[in-house]
Amino acid sequence: MSRNDLPIPPHFDPDKVGRVWRVGYQERNEDAKKWAKQHKIKAAYKDTFRICLLLVDVQNTFCIPDFELFVGGRSGTAALDDNRRLCEFIYRNLGVITQICPTMDTHQTVQIFHSIFLVNEKGEHPAPYTLVSAEDVEKGVWKFNPEVAQSLDIDETYGQNFLCHYTQKLKEGGKYDLTIWPYHAMLGGIGHALVSAVEEAIFFHGIARHCLPDFQVKGSNPFTENYSVLSPEVLDDSDGNQIAQKNTGFIGKLLEFDAVIIAGQAKSHCVAWTIDDLLREIESSDKRLAEKVYLIEDCTSPVVIPDVVDYTDQADTAFQRFSDAGMHIFRSTDSLKSLLNIIH
Repeated sequence: MSRNDLPIPPHFDPDKVGRVWRVGYQERNEDAKKWAKQHKIKAAYKDTFRICLLLVDVQNTFCIPDFELFVGGRSGTAALDDNRRLCEFIYRNLGVITQICPTMDTHQTVQIFHSIFLVNEKGEHPAPYTLVSAEDVEKGVWKFNPEVAQSLDIDETYGQNFLCHYTQKLKEGGKYDLTIWPYHAMLGGIGHALVSAVEEAIFFHGIARHCLPDFQVKGSNPFTENYSVLSPEVLDDSDGNQIAQKNTGFIGKLLEFDAVIIAGQAKSHCVAWTIDDLLREIESSDKRLAEKVYLIEDCTSPVVIPDVVDYTDQADTAFQRFSDAGMHIFRSTDSLKSLLNIIH
């Protein structure tokens, strides 16, 4: 621990990071107020150098073993290790992180990346992790499931045309093929919730610094994937009608901070694509703004499903590209004050 860092509060138990439990808000509220007084932690609005901590999808569904899409990485325990370090990073840097912005991947049953949306000629649905290409749809390997048309307020023809359009747009944009994911981050379910230990750290920060976290909900549109919090994958249908829109308000907010720090899950998907969208916005205005983006390399991991897929190399390539563009990659144990040249 750097001498510039705060100590870890005694309530934090790293062994509980991999479990789901109820945060004791009232107790943490008292602890945070005492902690702020003891360590002379000022309210966030007094910060002269404003730092945003953007936490991408730090939810049970991705971060707790035996949940639907646990990000184990190549080590098998990646998200657990990431979140232990992430909690400690928040507590050590409590006095300089101005605001925490958690994103919440949020899904319902009938969405384009869930198996119920598609069928083959036999009426069978694709298995989880099936990759559906534009060629597959053109050849009729997979087609729109007409049984869900009414619930989406569309007809079968629109659904099939849209599926063709959607997969073609992904191909043209150089993105991953449409991936059929297991049902996960279901609205109202336990998997949708933040990891308890991280939720506790965010709550503690909010009380100690008198600052409301800014939750960003994404992924509920049934017609498009939404890996990035800043933009869905497809914004219009085959007729040019808008089906979704970029999160322009949040993009503007991020660019107003003096520094934006990014961590979360998964490095190969929602984290990488959020950063990619942010970089695209930066490059369209002022490339120098990339220098105020910081990526915590040991608080994010790629999707690895043994004997199925391994996105480690793609994630590392993306992060190298972000670094080449001027973004900073650092470790959670580095002194944030020294890294950002903050004087308090």
